[in-house]
Amino acid sequence: MTAEELEFFPAASQGGPDYGERIRAVFEKHLVKQGLNLTKQRLRILDFLIAAKRHLELDEIYLALRKHGIGRATVFRSLKLLEECGLVDHVTTTKGASRFEIKLERPHHDHLICVECGNIQEVRWPQLEKIQEETCRKLGFAPTWHRHEIFGRCRRCAKA
Repeated sequence: MTAEELEFFPAASQGGPDYGERIRAVFEKHLVKQGLNLTKQRLRILDFLIAAKRHLELDEIYLALRKHGIGRATVFRSLKLLEECGLVDHVTTTKGASRFEIKLERPHHDHLICVECGNIQEVRWPQLEKIQEETCRKLGFAPTWHRHEIFGRCRRCAKA
């Protein structure tokens, strides 16, 4: 595989000055359709995810925000709503837990997950995506989504 075939995808690639506002607007629109409100608790959970520089587990979010009166169930339900409206996606860890990330306006990417330290590296494989698209087209298959999660040892853990 050549360097052009594997692109490391930095977490800082999301953004722009109005990124948070665009995310909040999408979430609020989804909530209104569901007959729900954008409460202070939901907004605080969303803002915490927007500010995150890595994938977060539900309990990490809960532990960071419980001092603001946010319960574990509120975090769980809010994450479910955020996934439903396409703002958040999850990656499965080696222990079966989910880690969450904001996905609005971010290009499709896959994950390399370290079985030792739990580090998650985001990557893009343009050549692999092209092969998948060609195969689906040849077979008359209309994919709606896919996810690649590769488990192994990161560079640091493989050296140890």
